[in-house]
Amino acid sequence: MFRTRGLLVRQRTQLINALRGHLNEFGYIVRQGVGHVGKLVEIVADPASDLPAMARPVLAVIAQGLQALQGQIALLDREIASRAKADAVAKRLMTIPGVGPVTATALLALAPAASTFRRGRDFAAWLGLVPRQHSSGGKERLGRTTRMGERSLRRLLILGASSATKVAAREPDKASAWLAGMLARKPRMLVTVAFANKMARIVWALMAHDATYRAPAAA
Repeated sequence: MFRTRGLLVRQRTQLINALRGHLNEFGYIVRQGVGHVGKLVEIVADPASDLPAMARPVLAVIAQGLQALQGQIALLDREIASRAKADAVAKRLMTIPGVGPVTATALLALAPAASTFRRGRDFAAWLGLVPRQHSSGGKERLGRTTRMGERSLRRLLILGASSATKVAAREPDKASAWLAGMLARKPRMLVTVAFANKMARIVWALMAHDATYRAPAAA
């Protein structure tokens, strides 16, 4: 189910990019992101828009395919959410900020058993979320993340971390001391990846010790 959803999401992205690109050629500029797909479809469906008559039926095919994919993805999302609520481990994972039903079920389906790793850092390294080390002469230098391991899980954790950091940036008084301090000192994208790393370690701890997430104190 998760793999099928991923396939549909990739197909949806292709159709969104195609529709946006074609409309750009006709002077219609729409912001990127799935949240603005409705605007693309509205332009195609609007008889008052000055799209060329020969282009309109072709664009309508893309728009209809996009709407069909949206419905299919929503159907799978509901099924995934239902299964996540019925699984005790998934329910505990969803208490972590940034971890929703899709990420929780993906972790259960795609990640090895927590006992495979000695500690949370090893799990984060398997996901490719730890920085490369370039150390010499007693000086530690950290590079970019390795991007090794399970790509789908890494992407989901980064998306969840991005959502959490956006909320923390808007409401810093409600963010944890660690996240608020990082946002005050570092670029948000760097903080997002660091928070995804932290999320991976928390996920491992909850799965390895059958624990429940406890939110840290606010800043």
